[in-house]
Amino acid sequence: MPYLRLENITKSFGNFLANDNINISISAGSLHAILGENGAGKTTLMNILSGLYQPDSGQIYLEDKPIKISSPSRAINYGIGMIHQHFMLVPQLTATENIILGTGGNFHLNLSAKSREINAMAKSYNLEIPANTKIADLPIGIQQRVEILKVIYRQAKILILDEPTAVLTPVEVNSLLNILRQLAANNHTIIFISHKLEEVINVCDTVTVLRRGKVVDTIATAATNTQKLAEMMVGREVNLIPKKIPAEKGNIVLEVKNIEVKNDRGLSAVRGLSFQLHSGEILGVAGVDGNGQKELADAINGLRSLEKGEINFAHNLTDKFKVGYIPEDRQKMGLILNFSIARNLILKLFKFLPFCRYGFLQSRAINNQGKNAIEKFDIRASNPQLKASQLSGGNQQKIILARELSGEPKLIVAMQPTRGLDIGATEYVQQTLLAQKQQGAAILYISTELEEIMAMSDRIAIIYEGQFVDILDAGTATVEQVGLLMTSGAKSLDFLQKSGNRE
Repeated sequence: MPYLRLENITKSFGNFLANDNINISISAGSLHAILGENGAGKTTLMNILSGLYQPDSGQIYLEDKPIKISSPSRAINYGIGMIHQHFMLVPQLTATENIILGTGGNFHLNLSAKSREINAMAKSYNLEIPANTKIADLPIGIQQRVEILKVIYRQAKILILDEPTAVLTPVEVNSLLNILRQLAANNHTIIFISHKLEEVINVCDTVTVLRRGKVVDTIATAATNTQKLAEMMVGREVNLIPKKIPAEKGNIVLEVKNIEVKNDRGLSAVRGLSFQLHSGEILGVAGVDGNGQKELADAINGLRSLEKGEINFAHNLTDKFKVGYIPEDRQKMGLILNFSIARNLILKLFKFLPFCRYGFLQSRAINNQGKNAIEKFDIRASNPQLKASQLSGGNQQKIILARELSGEPKLIVAMQPTRGLDIGATEYVQQTLLAQKQQGAAILYISTELEEIMAMSDRIAIIYEGQFVDILDAGTATVEQVGLLMTSGAKSLDFLQKSGNRE
């Protein structure tokens, strides 16, 4: 008998059918994966299970008894907790305060005792955190740990993890997967949502694939492979490895000389960093999250001032629209979610013709631009007046691509461009950037995904504590070599003997 059963779950948003008669059975103590493209209905279904949404029809059964999950607190009462892809934390509160938020009832709260309790729990799960540090001051990877601990603290028996490894290092991923196995062995039931198919095969017992709101199939992971799962998700053959063409390097487009940049807390984040980037090449930046990548990208794009050093662009980059920036957080930095698709597409051009005339926005021109972008960049939207908030993560990322690449930029800074995207959207983003490279664009490709960096890059710069500890040829670099540099900052003797401007 299944421990958890979803029967004919249906949910619509206006004319959009997000979940179409979903039927899934999940066994107690199992690791059950839910796969699907962005927009396939995974998150909607999990939001129903966690009490954030109510289904239009259908029934949820727990231990063969019908239940109604009317709120997240009701879900917790049933032992169901969800860790969301986009964190639901209060930035101004500490890690401890976020974890215990809403669980108390005592008038006298002993935060010191709670911090010790949280530290002990975190250590037991190999998820150590600085319990008394504010969330706003923590890197994304540590924030993810806080989200996981928040659910475990509430003693959830069913854990829903939405893209839990998207921001973790390889070592942290292995640790988390081991933790999930231990939880399952102790009769916790894990629902695992991920776009990383190797992880699904590695850790899960069973996988359910959704496509366009419907269940395609539920199968044992032992009976499938990553290629089959990808094709089930997308409904066509998928290239899991980008078709990279060797670089034809041209002139220097970007030269960074011995720069120093501070983070939001006023601490040194980038220190003595130098490199050159040529047209027609992709320089990948590999590193554990929080080693200065964001500050470097912001500095290149003029969003953060330099404490020292120089950033020089080629003479044809004097026009700021010749630089495209794909930021790390598409929802906070890349888009204005309450704006329409069409208006998000002109955020850099709204003062200029044909989108503005005599100080007034030109609706027809803006709308036409939106229609063209929807068609050219395959944005899954019925019309350009839809709000960006109504789209899936993959389609939100396509809006950013459409805006940043429309001016045929000579330099592109891509910061975590595929984070949280499904197989199909990842393939689209990567092929789009490779096409820009072929047209002569210089691309700085920053990612914590080592395999992605190695597949996309011509050269790989490894960043550790705000410095490039080496720059390697992607054709000869190994995963072990890059991984060691990422996690330990071990510098090669060859690099130490040079000035830092390696070609």
